[in-house]
Amino acid sequence: MAKLRMNWLLGLLVLFLARPAIAQWQYDPKQLALLPPYCKYTQLYRGAAPGGNDPVEIEKWSAAMGGAQNFAHMHHYCWALENTNRGLYSATSKIERDRYFAASLGDFDYLLQRVGPDFVLLPEILTKKAENLIRIGRGPEALSELTRAIQAKPDYWPPYAALSDYHRDMGDVANAKSWLEKGLAAAPKARALETRLQKLNTSARK
Repeated sequence: MAKLRMNWLLGLLVLFLARPAIAQWQYDPKQLALLPPYCKYTQLYRGAAPGGNDPVEIEKWSAAMGGAQNFAHMHHYCWALENTNRGLYSATSKIERDRYFAASLGDFDYLLQRVGPDFVLLPEILTKKAENLIRIGRGPEALSELTRAIQAKPDYWPPYAALSDYHRDMGDVANAKSWLEKGLAAAPKARALETRLQKLNTSARK
């Protein structure tokens, strides 16, 4: 009973702090379909999505993420992913794309400020934030976030790919290859890194 009361109070606190964002958010089942399965059971989503108030699923995902103190904030990550998806798949101009990517940053930061260094999704969140920073031309800021992601989980391959892609696009092929090699040393079975390295090597031979 005490645990349920604490979760309820924590939920109220989160809703109070996030009221400005809540006023702007609207449930969209098409957007939810693009999100990770746990989003359906997070704050706000659970009240709008059919089946989202399933206590068994809520408890399962909460436990997987280290408890209610983390899961209570995860709707912000889902919002950030919604804006990312809109920028990638719905926007019809660069201005609109950049607006969506920039809008995601506040929700990434909201979550990052509230979870610990051992949070299971920390490397993924840092990488997703960094990718959007790169998309809006804020590459130097992205590099530090990608470095944090690698420090949090050295065998998580996506930040190595993002670092390599960034340096490749900047014309620094040597650094692009170096990050792929570092990534493969930490995650030898990462096919995405192998494919990138093969392409860089092929281009270098032409």
